[in-house]
Parts: sequence; structure tokens; C-alpha cells
Amino acid sequence: MTSQRPSPADDFGIYYVLAECADHCPASPVPRAGGNQPHCQGVTGLRNLGNTCYMNAILQCLCSISPLVEYFLSGKYITALHKDCSKVAPAFAYVMTDMWLGDSDCVSPEILRSALGNLYPAFMKKTQQDAQEFLIYILNELHESLKKCHRRRACEAGSVPRCCRKAVASESSIVTRLFEGQLNYSIMCLKCENCTYRNEVFTALPLPIPSEYDCSLQDCLQCFFQQDTLTWNNQLHCSFCETKQEAAVRASISKAPKIMIFHLKRFDILGTTKRKLRTDIHYPLTNLDLTPYICPVFRKHPKYNLCAVVNHFGDLDGGHYTAFCKNSVTQAWFSFDDTRVSEIPDTSVQTATAYLLFYSCQPFSIPIEKC
Repeated sequence: MTSQRPSPADDFGIYYVLAECADHCPASPVPRAGGNQPHCQGVTGLRNLGNTCYMNAILQCLCSISPLVEYFLSGKYITALHKDCSKVAPAFAYVMTDMWLGDSDCVSPEILRSALGNLYPAFMKKTQQDAQEFLIYILNELHESLKKCHRRRACEAGSVPRCCRKAVASESSIVTRLFEGQLNYSIMCLKCENCTYRNEVFTALPLPIPSEYDCSLQDCLQCFFQQDTLTWNNQLHCSFCETKQEAAVRASISKAPKIMIFHLKRFDILGTTKRKLRTDIHYPLTNLDLTPYICPVFRKHPKYNLCAVVNHFGDLDGGHYTAFCKNSVTQAWFSFDDTRVSEIPDTSVQTATAYLLFYSCQPFSIPIEKC
């Protein structure tokens, strides 16, 4: 048996924001139509700075993840900041503070766009960008600014099968502790049947869509994790046969992240032809079971609950992004369309426009203590 270390204190404990939220946020909030309703923490619109709906949708989803919000609101990130890091992490903290502790119904993310735009000029242009790419860029910059280096040590084998061993990371941050998972690929030569194993880190799992009309998230997962046979030009070099051979490849999850992000691959490019798959994908709001895809010795958090969704409307060359997020204070779902914010019923969270799905392995606690 492998030893199971307790999770870091800043991952899934009590999430600290101001206790005054009880004074500002009613037990059953209603949509803010004309600014007359009390402002609820974590329910704040974002101004569109010129085709920046992709950024606004991602920020709303990250703002709904309590352990990440607590890390920045509490100031813990300050002690982890590298001296020569970019301005992305402080700018992100500034925007999160405005969204959670400010009094406005909407705020501007300009400071964050400028900080990220200095590194990636494409985000300063007033052109539509891909929300999934923006998510990867911002998480990567946060990690680089806050990472802590460790001495790389050998993973204890014990009774863990070789195919399920986890690689020991040499760097960690709030980003890796929450969002980083690991895939294990078993590769078997179809001639000599020798097996080799390869680990690969992921943040957002790209799921193929097996149908053009209707399918479930489990169908997408089964399609991703099914065994694939590599033939012809895709043959792999076998170290035992000392030549390229056909191979069978199967993936499994050897490390399941606390926040699982699924990237539904709706944008399909075949040669010069580009299209968007408008498949209606049915995904559960609670109890998503990942047990069949996780290596047995690491099935610590096999079931997940939905906490946020990024939606995409339109086509590849143009469109619009919105977000659905579950507020950790009220446990209600909200729709975020730039500055427009409204509460929605659970039944409205399931749509055919879903592009990114955020799942949590544990329910977020109501933030009740003051930092």
C-alpha cells in the first residue's frame, strides 16, 4: 500500500473571505436587473474590452473555484511570488479581489489583460481568441510566478504496479495542486508483446466527440480512453525488436486532479476544411464517476461535481463566450455574459453550447471566516 499524505491546508479546507457576505447576500438571491439588488460576493460582471468575452468567461470560472480564490484573497500568494516574475499573478489577485470584495455590479479586467498582453501580444488585439488557450496561458503564468522547486526524488514503488506509478514533480504551486493531473500510457508492441509506460501531465483533458448529433460525457470519455492501435506511418519503435512495430496504446489516469477540466473538442479541422461540432453533449451536474479511467490504487476522488461551464456560440471564425458558475456562498447557479449576470435554475446549466467543463472532486465550503 502506498502512503496517502493529507492534502495541503490551502487546497480543500475552510475558504476565507469576508464574513460580511451574510449581510450583503440574501439566502436566495434573485437576478440583478437594474442594479437595485444587494451585491453578492463572487457574483460580479466583467466589462468587455473589445472581443474579450473569452477572457471574461474563463475569469468567471476561476472566480468560482473557492480554494483558488481564497489563496489570492488571503494574501498567501504574496509570499510565494518570485522576485523576477511577471505581473500576471498580482493582476489576477487584483481582479479576484474586485470580483469578490468590491461593491460594483461589474468591474474591468484591463489590468490583467495588459499584464498578460505584455507577454502574449495576441491578447491585446481586439480579436476573438480561444478560451481554452487563454485558460492554459493564464494558469501557466500563475504557476511560473508562484512555483516552489523541490528536489526530485524517486517515487516509492512498494506494491504499486509499474503501470500506475506517479512521477514526482520537481515544481509545485497552487495551480499544480488544484489543476494538474497525470495520464499514464501503456504501450504494447503487437509483435513481441513487450510493454512500456509513459507519463504525461495534463491541465485540461481534450475529449473527442464521437457523434455529430447527440452523446454523453461518458461517451466522450470512453472514446478518449479506449485502446488505440498504431499502424503504418504511426508505428512506434520497439526497443526489444529494435525496429518500428505496430503497437496498442491505452491511457489511464494515474493522478486525478482536484479540479478536472474537460475540453470538448468542438472545433474540427480536416485538411483545409474547418467546422464546429454542435453535438448536444449530456453531462451530469453531480456524481460524475471517473472510476473506470483511474488506476485502481489512485481512486481517491473518483466522483466529481460540476462547478463551472464555458459556453461558445457561433462558428470558428467568430462567436461569443459566456459562463455558468456555481456560487460557493449561495450554492446557486449564475449565468455570466460579460456585464450581464443572472441567477439560473439547475435545469438551465445543461446546454448544447458547452465548450469547457470544470468539475470538483469535493464540494466547495461556504466561505464564512474572515482572513
